[in-house]
Amino acid sequence: MKTIEFHPQDVCSRLYKISVDNDKIVDIEIVGGCQGNLRGIRSLLIGMDVKEAISKLEGIECRGSRTGKTSCPDQISKALKTI
Repeated sequence: MKTIEFHPQDVCSRLYKISVDNDKIVDIEIVGGCQGNLRGIRSLLIGMDVKEAISKLEGIECRGSRTGKTSCPDQISKALKTI
């Protein structure tokens, strides 16, 4: 199993701790951000293939982000790409 820590940019969340085993997401801890939405995202991602998660999350934008060009899901996809 591999676990990474990722500091997202331009969003409300401050830290992601993601554990992956055999290309499947085993756990994800999200610090900060909109907790209801992020708990839902976490619930959907656990057990998902890393590549599938990246394809579903990449490019999602949020008007609440500092730039309007990214989002917590988009930043999670960037974190997953580092694994």
